Amino acid sequence: MRKLPIVVVIPTKNEAENITSTVRSVIHHFEAVVVVDSDSTDNTRKLAKAAGAEVVPYTWNGAYPKKKQWCLDRVHTGTDWVFFLDGDETPSPELLAELRRIFFDGRPVKPAAFDIPLRYWFGGRRLRHGYTIVKRALLDRTRARFPEPDDLDAPGMGEQEGHYQPLAHPAYRLRAPIEHRDLDPVATWFDRHNRYSDWEAWLELNPEVREQIRAAKTRQGQLFHRAPFKPLVSFGYAYLYKRGFLDGRAGLDYALAMSFYRWQIGVKARELAESRF
Repeated sequence: MRKLPIVVVIPTKNEAENITSTVRSVIHHFEAVVVVDSDSTDNTRKLAKAAGAEVVPYTWNGAYPKKKQWCLDRVHTGTDWVFFLDGDETPSPELLAELRRIFFDGRPVKPAAFDIPLRYWFGGRRLRHGYTIVKRALLDRTRARFPEPDDLDAPGMGEQEGHYQPLAHPAYRLRAPIEHRDLDPVATWFDRHNRYSDWEAWLELNPEVREQIRAAKTRQGQLFHRAPFKPLVSFGYAYLYKRGFLDGRAGLDYALAMSFYRWQIGVKARELAESRF
């Protein structure tokens, strides 16, 4: 089978639960599959190699570039196109077919990046409705770059770029999704988003940096960035407007979890503001 002229890059840290299925989902379809691992203490590296991936070690030095831009700068630079997958993600069969139509139709690929929707799983259940996450996950490294906002002193994100998109123009949205199916316990979702909320709260008290990041978000993200009463807006949008209630208990749980995340950000931001006085 002809392989897509794309390097799959999978940034990892302690993804032993998920990494085998992720690597196996791409190993026969793409030119190269590289796991860029940040000193995992589990069997992530061993399992990735056993599944056929190349493994590259990564240690952050505390400065820019952060991990994904470092990958664009250093990993298989002879191939322009890079497809970022998390350690718990797999491309759907529909996405693989869509990529083959784009890259094998004989014409130059005009976009500098592709935005891809996630088919999200939460608490072991697939969500068919509710809030849809879209990632700018497929990049032409010669025409795309992650921004470098002044957030190195912020808590929560560390080596990973924050919640913003790489800068690329033009960017097109694909129809077919990435499957985001995390096999870890739901507690890991809450642990991760607790860290993320530290970063988001810090941004609330640093409006200049917040505006730098707002400019690197999708149109939907920019609109929500300015919305008041974010916990209520988040729940109403996901559960009512986007019909998350059709997913039953899982839809309610996810809408509440995201609303709670927004509430966390607000509480932490207010606490930080009070501590400054």
